[in-house]
Amino acid sequence: MTGATLMSMPLPVTRMIVESLVPQGLHILGGAPKIGKSWLTLWLCLRIAQGEPVWNLPTEKGDTLYLCLEDSFARVQNRLLDFTEDAPDTIHFATMSETIAGGLVKQIEDFLSEHPQTNCIAIDTLQRVRDAAGEANAYANDYREVNVLKSLADKHRIAILLIHHLRKQADDDPLNMISGTTGLTGAVDGIYVLKKDKRTGSTAKFIATGRDIEQRELTLEFDSDSHLWNLVSDDSERPSSPAGAVLAAVKDYLQREEIFIGSATELQTALCTKTPPSVLSKTLMQNQRALAAQGIEYSYNRTGNRREITLLYDGNDGNDGKNDTAPVPILLSQASLPSQRPPYVCT
Repeated sequence: MTGATLMSMPLPVTRMIVESLVPQGLHILGGAPKIGKSWLTLWLCLRIAQGEPVWNLPTEKGDTLYLCLEDSFARVQNRLLDFTEDAPDTIHFATMSETIAGGLVKQIEDFLSEHPQTNCIAIDTLQRVRDAAGEANAYANDYREVNVLKSLADKHRIAILLIHHLRKQADDDPLNMISGTTGLTGAVDGIYVLKKDKRTGSTAKFIATGRDIEQRELTLEFDSDSHLWNLVSDDSERPSSPAGAVLAAVKDYLQREEIFIGSATELQTALCTKTPPSVLSKTLMQNQRALAAQGIEYSYNRTGNRREITLLYDGNDGNDGKNDTAPVPILLSQASLPSQRPPYVCT
C-alpha cells in the first residue's frame, strides 16, 4: 500500500470502551496481590455493562465477560451485591476456562458469536490461562502467548484486560514492575498499574499508558465499606489542547456554512487560523470520533494531485455521526455549491 493510498483511505476510528482511558485492544492491569484489582475489575465490567461512567468518563455500553478464574460464583455474587442489587443481563461470568494454547480463543470466539454486542473481556488472572513455558527464550514465550489474545482483540475491535501481578522489587518506573519479561509489556496495547504508597493505606496511584491513549495518573481511594475505588484526582485535567481549539474552530465555521469542501490550505484560510495545513489534516483525521459526536461528518479524498477534505454539519450534536444529509459521494460530484448567505467572517 502506498502512502498516498493510506492517507486517503477511510479507516475506522479507534473504539473507546471508556473514553480516553480504555480503548479497543489488549491491556494489562497490574497490581500487588490482594490490593483490590479484582474489586476494580468487577466494577469496571459492571459499569460498562450498565453504560454508566467510569470516574466521570463516558463508557460505550456493551456486553462484558469477566473470567474470574481465582474465585467461586458465591464470592463473585457477594462482591456484586456490594455494588448493585440489580445486575444486568449484559454482564457475564465464568470461573473456569481453557488455557491460551488449550482452547481459550475458541471459547471466547463462541461467546462473541452468541453475544455480538460484547466490547470488554477481563481475564483474572493472566497466569491462570498461561501454559507451561514451551521454549527456552522467556521473552519469545511471553510475547507469543499474549500476541494470540491481541490478535483476537484486534479482530473483534474489543478490549481484553489481563489482570496480572507486579514484581516485589520496587522500581522508579511502575511499568517496569509488571511481572515477566518485556515480551508481555511490549506486546500489549495498554498498561495500567494500581500501586499503593503504603500497603496498609487506602489511597493508590492508577497509572495508565498505551498506544492509543495519553499517559495519565489518577489518584484513587479505596472505600472499605462499599469496596469502591473512588477518584480523588486526575492529572489529565489540563487546559484544552491545540486539537480542541481546531475542533472548536471547525464547528464554529460549520454552524454558519454547514459544509466545507476544499484542501487543508483552503481550510486554514476559511478558519482564519495560523495552524499549519498539515496539522489541520492530521487533527481532523485523528479526531473523527469527536467530530461525529458534534454532528460533523468528515471524509478525505484524493483527486489527481488535489487532496480534498469534506466536512458536513447536520445541526445535531451528539448524533454519533448519523444524519439526514446527502451522502458525501453525491456532494463531491457537484462542481460548486452556491451559497445564499454572506461570506463567513473570521472572528
